[in-house]
Amino acid sequence: MQRAALAVALLGASVGAIKIDFTDAASVKNGASTIAYGLVKYYRGNETGQVPGILPEPYYWWESGALFNTLIDYWAQTGDDTYNAVTKQGLLWQVGEGNNFMPVNQTASEANDDQGVWALAALSAAESGFPSPAADQPQWLDLARNVFDDFVARWDTKTCGGGLRWQIFTFNAGYDYKNSASSGVFFDLAARLYLQTKNSTYSHWASEVFEWEHKVGLISDSYDVFDGVRTEACGTVDKIQNSMNAGIFLHGAAAMYNATSSSEWKTRVDGLLKGVQSTFVKDGVLFEAACEGQGTCNVDMQAYKSFLARGLKATSELAPHTGQTIRPLLLSSAKAAAAACAGTTTKMYLGKPNTVCGFSWIAKNGQVFDGKIGVGEQLNALSAVISTISGGAAAGGDDGEGSSGGNGTSTAGPSKTSGTAGPVTASVKPPSAGTRVAANAVAAVVVLGGVVVGLL
Repeated sequence: MQRAALAVALLGASVGAIKIDFTDAASVKNGASTIAYGLVKYYRGNETGQVPGILPEPYYWWESGALFNTLIDYWAQTGDDTYNAVTKQGLLWQVGEGNNFMPVNQTASEANDDQGVWALAALSAAESGFPSPAADQPQWLDLARNVFDDFVARWDTKTCGGGLRWQIFTFNAGYDYKNSASSGVFFDLAARLYLQTKNSTYSHWASEVFEWEHKVGLISDSYDVFDGVRTEACGTVDKIQNSMNAGIFLHGAAAMYNATSSSEWKTRVDGLLKGVQSTFVKDGVLFEAACEGQGTCNVDMQAYKSFLARGLKATSELAPHTGQTIRPLLLSSAKAAAAACAGTTTKMYLGKPNTVCGFSWIAKNGQVFDGKIGVGEQLNALSAVISTISGGAAAGGDDGEGSSGGNGTSTAGPSKTSGTAGPVTASVKPPSAGTRVAANAVAAVVVLGGVVVGLL
């Protein structure tokens, strides 16, 4: 691929930026719409002859699930439904015959954490009231429940006293590895399903997973979240940390605290938040500690900060006492992210000119755009910017097809798992001032205080 050469060529090419006044809701939404437009331009699944729900190479299947989760968040926070049709189509096309996000085109290589990312997107749809599928299709909450049931069945006490193996099938490399990404999506599903349903089964499993993570050393006494352990050496912990795992565990812990008002879960929320502050914040903004400083983040790692931004925002709402710590961090990160959306348009980026988002939000030698571009960079920036919006514009909304409203119970119906699609039209139209103004009028939104960001 040409990513390295392109990055070099783009360095020094910051001739613009996304300008956002973070004291003005309309400005924040306009900036978010520009980032979202550039993000969706990477997606081809809604075009004739393409498979819905799948990003092109070099992106793995899980990142498509992350894309749709972020687009659901975007709709929920801004009220802009431009991408709802493509989001719904992509999610439903990948549910698989078992309505559990194991489609035939991915099953052989699919891992537990991959499946969980898609389930979390479905759960986000249920929580936010994203427009429901038709009655003969699987409903958002049912999809999340089905994946939860898969994880319960795969919980393996034969090695390391519990945990989920990274890989689902024995023939895939990594089957002998139990990782926090897989346990984390299981935990987050369980916690948030408990918050939605008050079914004690979910509470039990949320506690079981968290306590196993701590017992085996994957969550330390100081609430660092480490990567994983080999099944043949359970006492030897791989101590790499990534922001996705931290964000997912924080989100789940906050959901459990909100549901229970338990001092134990409050302690865990506070501990995980301190861990985020000590590991994933540099110069006042979110930072991918394992690789960003060295410039070694791979394609997967370049999308992790979007999960942390989502987890932080959710935590500030589910555990309000954390807001005074989290909101300033999200605001400073959003400002830096918007300023870093300053790259020139290339054949790899088809969004609005001079709004390509970079990866690092820390300026180096006066340069705010680092030349790294892609789906992950757009996901991160969009998640950061919309995290500054308080009291989302679209929760509980409906497009006439019904809304799950966070408690969908319909029986899962048939799904499509292979083949190609016809076009879903009007899904990536350029944002216009009129469209954005209409979206801004959906609801009154309070935006965190700030200043204008960007370059002239």
